[in-house]
This record gives sequence, structure tokens and C-alpha cells, in this order.
Amino acid sequence: MTQNNATPMPQRTLGKSSLKVSAIGLGCMGMSDFYGPADDKQNLAVLNHAIDIGVNFLDTADMYGPFTNEELIAKLLKTRRREVVIATKFANVRAADGTFIGISGKPEYVQSACEASLKRLGVETIDLYYQHRVDPTVPIEDTVGAMARLVEQGKVRYLGLSEAAGKTVRRAVKVHPIAALQSEYSLWTRDMEADALPTCRELGVGFVPYSPLGRGFLTGAIQKSSDLHASDWRLSNPRFQGEALDHNLKLVRSVQALAQDKGCTPAQLALAWLLHQGQDIVPIPGTRSIARLDENAQAAHVKLSAEDLQRIDGVLTKSEVIGLRYPEAFMSRLNA
Repeated sequence: MTQNNATPMPQRTLGKSSLKVSAIGLGCMGMSDFYGPADDKQNLAVLNHAIDIGVNFLDTADMYGPFTNEELIAKLLKTRRREVVIATKFANVRAADGTFIGISGKPEYVQSACEASLKRLGVETIDLYYQHRVDPTVPIEDTVGAMARLVEQGKVRYLGLSEAAGKTVRRAVKVHPIAALQSEYSLWTRDMEADALPTCRELGVGFVPYSPLGRGFLTGAIQKSSDLHASDWRLSNPRFQGEALDHNLKLVRSVQALAQDKGCTPAQLALAWLLHQGQDIVPIPGTRSIARLDENAQAAHVKLSAEDLQRIDGVLTKSEVIGLRYPEAFMSRLNA
């Protein structure tokens, strides 16, 4: 299915907020970090094209780069700030050389991290500010309380959490409204359906799936580990290694067959499936390619019938995914 730029990108509202965003956003992490070398000129072309076709929800974080991804986005915001809903995050603390220092939800850190992001982005207000990972050493009430003060100061419009468990979201909303929870969710990562997603729906919190294309795996573009650049962090991801990768390709082939039947690409099927899980879902696939951006955006116009969804669920039920979604050392930071 090709992109028709004449067809408007539908919008969705995040939770109980008044924050209207494109039904499909753009994750910007890979433009600066983790997925091998990138070209800022090309990335700026992608960012501008995203706005041109109605993809206005851009997702970044201070840790991406580190710091350089926000600086990249700032170049776009200089001329197109009013057209962009910008989301960024704090809590994953990295040194300038990229060394991971830890997670911080300390109130004083919340304040300083926000001010640093505002400076790098070159804006006065962040539309959506997430706690990137939950700090187990700081009560969520204290962290969200500090985030709420940022709203009072006019530095942030809405608050979000990332990889927070349902019980954590419940505690957070008692302190301040939470517009969205961002967590991994896709055809091969569905654990959010058991806890976080139903909790969000009960509380009126929007849900923003990151890695909705399985870090590119569900597109079929990755068939073997050598398809990835030597510096690509996915080489350390259990699902992309050895026998696990070979096994997981069975799911990819099933998705490809389903997509062919629908007359769309595997990426479009994966995104359309997420969009059909509810109007509260806004996936943010990442890309450094205008062609891929157009392809992903068109997924907002792919219609899946109840029969289509039943067929997809049947395939997923039979397709066991092998491997943790992060290396073992990182798993304790997820759904916390």
C-alpha cells in the first residue's frame, strides 16, 4: 500500500488530556543512537517530511545520543515548533561519553533534567514529559510530584510514564493526571495486555507503544544478525541472537503472509493491528528513511475486519516468541 499524501493523517487524543496527536507518531531514538551510524541531514529531511504528511508527534529523550537527539530535534523546532507535539523523557542517566550511570527519579533531578532538555530543544515548554524508567529507590509520588511542579511552572504541559506497572500508574494518577504510558507493545511483545494496558484504560491514560515493529524485525528486513551494523545494540538483544532469531523468523513469515493477503506491507499490518486495539493507542515507529516513513504513515488507513483480527490473533497464539525483550540485566527496569 503506497502513501497517499492527499489523505489526511487521522488524529487521536492521549488519555483525558487535550493533547491531540497524529494516530502514528515518530520515534526519533535511532536517528542519534543505538542503531548504527546516522546522517543528520537525512534525519532532518525525514523529520520535515513527517510534519509535511501530518505525523506531528515526535518522541525523543535526553539519553538518546546522549543529548544529541534533542539537539537534532531543536533544528526542526526552530522553524516548525507550532506544528509539532514534542515528547521527551528523563530518568535514564548517562554521561556525555554514553556511559550509563543509573536511573533517577529524585525531585531535584527531575527539575534539572527538564531545564536541560528545554535548553537543548530550544523551547519554553515540553508538550509531554515522561519518566523514562521508574526509579525503585524513590516513591513514584515524589517523582510525579516534582513533575507536577514543572506543569505549574509552565515548563511542561502533560505528564507521562514509561515502562510503569499498573500499580505504579495507579499511584501516580493520585498525585497528578497522567496523559500517557509509553511501553513496548507489538505483535511480538504483548505482556502489557495483562496489566498496564487495562489499568490505563480504567484510569483514562493513553497508551503509546514504542518498538511497535519489533525493532524492525517484524518488517522482514532483518533475516540474520549480519544484516545489522556492528555497533547496533540489537546484536545484544536475546531475540536477535542465534536460534532465537531463526525461530522468531517464523512469526515474521506469518506476518508477511497475512500482509500479502491484505495488500499491505508487514510493517503496515503490524501498525494497523495496534491501531485496531483501541482509540487510545498511538504507536511511534522509528525510521531514518522517508520511504519507510511514508509506508508506516499509510498504516493509519489500513482497515482490518473482525475476521482479519481473529486470523492475526490465531497466528500469534501459535507463534511463540523466543528470547527476552531486553538483555537480562535490563529486565528489572521494565514494567516496574
